[in-house]
Amino acid sequence: MNPVLSDVEVPGGALRVARFGTGPRVIVAVHGITASLMSWTGVARRLPADWSLVAMDLRGRGHSAGLPGPYGLARHAEDVNLVARSVGAESDIVLTGHSMGAYVTALAAAGHDYARVVLVDGGLPLPMPPGADPDAVIEAILGPAVARLEQTFPSVEAYVDFFKAHPAFVDAWTEEAEEYVRYDASGPEGAVRSRARQEPVREDGRWMLTEDEAIGAALSAITSPLSLLRAPRGLLNQPVGMLPDELAAAWTARLPSLKDEVVEDCNHYTILFDDRCASLIAERLTH
Repeated sequence: MNPVLSDVEVPGGALRVARFGTGPRVIVAVHGITASLMSWTGVARRLPADWSLVAMDLRGRGHSAGLPGPYGLARHAEDVNLVARSVGAESDIVLTGHSMGAYVTALAAAGHDYARVVLVDGGLPLPMPPGADPDAVIEAILGPAVARLEQTFPSVEAYVDFFKAHPAFVDAWTEEAEEYVRYDASGPEGAVRSRARQEPVREDGRWMLTEDEAIGAALSAITSPLSLLRAPRGLLNQPVGMLPDELAAAWTARLPSLKDEVVEDCNHYTILFDDRCASLIAERLTH
């Protein structure tokens, strides 16, 4: 399934948007902090025929990398709502986001009438250690994902090999993962690098880590059916996920309408790329 690409006008320029499939029922999907619209390919290919998925490159990433700031998750949420309005009525759209995209999704859904809202391994405020430097926390959490933004690679193949060695992808490489990485590669031989820009990534990371009250308020303001799908393993395939059980339990107690589910045997990345995990995400988005 090859996506149909288009652009949607937003303040300062246009976002690159892709539509996977031709079904009349629509999912609008938001990617993570250093990712791109191609992170949703695996899920999109496993949707029923009467569904389609619309994903965008957020400003500062992918083919929207040249869009100006200010950045921050609230700005992305405004962009997401503009994309959603370009494809249909909010009340007919399932809105979803992965990782940082789940936080953007929560902000976009607050005060809006989406058919359903599905957060994928993100969206719950992350406790910050007192006095911690947000930039240092970002680097500690994201590891190679943010380190690569400072690197250049001799070729696209070398960039692919860099990802294959990532702890989350060792023994878990898929066709969709490779397509995702190749889409992100930019530049000439000898100077290949990620399309994602450091400035937006760091600004968005600071926002995500320091605006916990705004995120919590957004979650509380969502009136659409709300669910959370979590990976049991983390960004580096460590045994504790990005959203531990204790954090999820605290938020399901605070928001009784929040449905929490662990997607077994996946990590923060493979929840979208592994065949079984992506199939389960597709099922939860459409039922």
